[in-house]
Amino acid sequence: MEQPKPFLTPPPDDPRIGYSVTRRADGGMSYVFTASDHDTLIHWREFAARHLETADHHTRNLYDLRSLRYLSEEALKFALEAASDPAARNVRTAIVVASPAIGAALEEVGLISESGDLRVFHSIEDAEHWLAHPFS
Repeated sequence: MEQPKPFLTPPPDDPRIGYSVTRRADGGMSYVFTASDHDTLIHWREFAARHLETADHHTRNLYDLRSLRYLSEEALKFALEAASDPAARNVRTAIVVASPAIGAALEEVGLISESGDLRVFHSIEDAEHWLAHPFS
């Protein structure tokens, strides 16, 4: 069995950081957020930026934000920054939310960013179905 691609920087191991990340079978990453406080956002920003540096091929990432009821302006700013990175053009990003307000805010991020492959979903199944589509 093939070993998953290693992370360029270690995923969070501090319980105060409100997200976890694992490698997907397709080589992308699956994030689960339980908090969006400043320390969590700073850690994620550095982790994601480091991985975008080597995003030279099509990658599929899943963000599970269903535990979150609110996203701060800082979180939206960081999301827009990551989605606007030129390397994000190589990343298909599915974001799963429970809150309609968070979904609407993140759809706006997708519209104004450089990324054409960022979509918001309300179920993991729908997100996975979209992620599985071939890149065109």
